[in-house]
Amino acid sequence: IPDVQFIPISALRGDNVVEKSDKTPWYQGPPLLNHLETVHIASDRNLEDMRFPVQYVLRPNLNFRGFSGTIASGILRRGQAVVALPSGKRSRIKSIVTFEGEHDEAFSPQAVTVTLEDEIDVSRGDMLVYPGDEPHVSAEVEAMVVWMNEKPLVAGKTYWIKQTTRVVAGELAELRHAVDVNTLDKRPATQLAMNEVGQVLLSLNQPIAYDPYKLNPATGAFIVIDRLTNNTVGAGMIVEHTERRGGGDHWGQTPIAGKLKQKATLVDPAQREQRFGQKPATILLYGLTGSGKASIAFALEKRLWEAGRAVTVLYGPDMRQGLCRDLGFTADDRSENLRRSAEVARILNEAGVLCIGAFVAPHAAVRRKAREVVGDDRFIEVYLAAPVEVCRQRDKAGVYALADLGQMAQFPGVSAAFEPPTSADLVLPTHEISVEQSVDQIIGLLQSRQIIGKGGE
Repeated sequence: IPDVQFIPISALRGDNVVEKSDKTPWYQGPPLLNHLETVHIASDRNLEDMRFPVQYVLRPNLNFRGFSGTIASGILRRGQAVVALPSGKRSRIKSIVTFEGEHDEAFSPQAVTVTLEDEIDVSRGDMLVYPGDEPHVSAEVEAMVVWMNEKPLVAGKTYWIKQTTRVVAGELAELRHAVDVNTLDKRPATQLAMNEVGQVLLSLNQPIAYDPYKLNPATGAFIVIDRLTNNTVGAGMIVEHTERRGGGDHWGQTPIAGKLKQKATLVDPAQREQRFGQKPATILLYGLTGSGKASIAFALEKRLWEAGRAVTVLYGPDMRQGLCRDLGFTADDRSENLRRSAEVARILNEAGVLCIGAFVAPHAAVRRKAREVVGDDRFIEVYLAAPVEVCRQRDKAGVYALADLGQMAQFPGVSAAFEPPTSADLVLPTHEISVEQSVDQIIGLLQSRQIIGKGGE
């Protein structure tokens, strides 16, 4: 707590509550009410991390499309690049409109309307942020919850979770522990009764963009609403993930990893290129389940192998059998699955090998991070653009039916979003062309990038 004010009061007799008491002549400070009305809080606002939750899409006419809301934190500036979450689409701020007119900038907690230079899809509950300063985006959040309902908080019941302007359905996935409010000791618990506090893991049916409460109260707070009565039954503060099974964001370098030095190879990359007759690259094939990723990946591997190339496939389900067997299918777990696989692909590329990755990879931001890990000059995105209706027809395992029944949570295309790319290196309409035609186009792309030569080169 950065600033503490001690006020001696007696609520029973009203001493120093509204007016100063003559019973404490030694106390020179203000009474409680005066302090609460005049205490300085402006410095408590987060003016570094720009977060603009969209409350309303304003369309008074065909010539104007603005996004209205209250700036949760940070400073909005005209001309600044922004990212819309959770879609990941980008644009720039064209204007900042208020009742008094347009401004070059606005800051928390002003209410403004923002227009963008591009026609991107933004709706109520989405959040505009600055690139490079994105919050966490996940369908799993860990939080301290204060329960305020006579019926206890138990696992399995679905509630509405309202955070900023976004309302999503969610349920208690795990109760980490309850907290004794008198001693602050942690104790095991299976439910939270009225007025009890506990640390919980919530599973949401859609991802939300958030910051830990201690860093940004505006995006780290939420309320829990009963879906039947519409009563507020709890309040929560999002905390950093702890003891998560495989989750969390590990894309950034950890303090320990930052101190480790990689052993330099004695084999020059040019020597590897000369021996293998190819430049190393990672070809990421991604799309909905049933879009043809596995079929095309292994057909491409065979074609390249028969041409004398050093090549291998990293297949999403295979990775989950070993290296990623501890991961589930939440947004964070899918992100971690691709992160680990991207690290493996990078190592294979440094050994001179062509790597083909076949993953659902539903989130654009995660694909961008994978590109950064592998290297922009070595990373090739191939989007398999089969519509979900075709993917359903190809589904022999019945996973879409299970997702429809709610037995497979966070399933892209059904119960979770899939974010199509805006600038993939190659888009293959796999519902219109064959596997062999798809392989032909990828081979052509590799040849045009001079990753492999034509014919026997």
